[in-house]
Amino acid sequence: MRVNRILLSSTLVVVALVIQVSVLARLHLPGAVPDLMLLTVLGFALVYGHVGGALIGFGAGLLADLAPPADHAAGRYALVLCLIGYLAGLVKPETGRLKSATGPMVVVVAAALGTTLLYAGVGALVGDTAARHVGLGSLLFTAALYDLLLAPFVVPAVMALARRAENDPLAESTSAAAKATDISSGWLSGGTGLRIGSQRNGLRAARARMARAGRIKGVKRL
Repeated sequence: MRVNRILLSSTLVVVALVIQVSVLARLHLPGAVPDLMLLTVLGFALVYGHVGGALIGFGAGLLADLAPPADHAAGRYALVLCLIGYLAGLVKPETGRLKSATGPMVVVVAAALGTTLLYAGVGALVGDTAARHVGLGSLLFTAALYDLLLAPFVVPAVMALARRAENDPLAESTSAAAKATDISSGWLSGGTGLRIGSQRNGLRAARARMARAGRIKGVKRL
């Protein structure tokens, strides 16, 4: 990943985590909590693709696992966001730009439902049955609703910033310098080859002349 990608994704993930913990988690809404971390990962995945989405999702999830007041096993949310980021990146448009808002909204709803199910499933494997007491149906409905209402304010902004990070002046200068080096080295090698070739041809011609001169002299002596 480029330097700008790492800096941007790290900054936005930290900001999303701070808002998630200090604001959204204290609203005490019925059911689930609006998942700002998930929406941030989705915005990056729709621009950077499945590899970038998986890496950013894993980092964001691991940060959420370690940040207080986390009450679950470390790595649980990292696994969930890594899978969701990978799957969301698979539907990235070829041009990196979305023609309508229908696609992202469908991705947000599917990601909200998938995140809730995966989180509850992993929790069931490690003995966490909190989802059963709250009600899985209520969690699924409220998670999809809250994330869908919050998505128009988060996902487009993250995608716009991610597209700007694609115009990395450091990477462009590096690639331009590499191209210039390749061209110059090729030109030098080509020039050297011509010189060596001309020198070889000159040596061969000189030897041929000397051989002919020797033959002619020998004939004259006889």
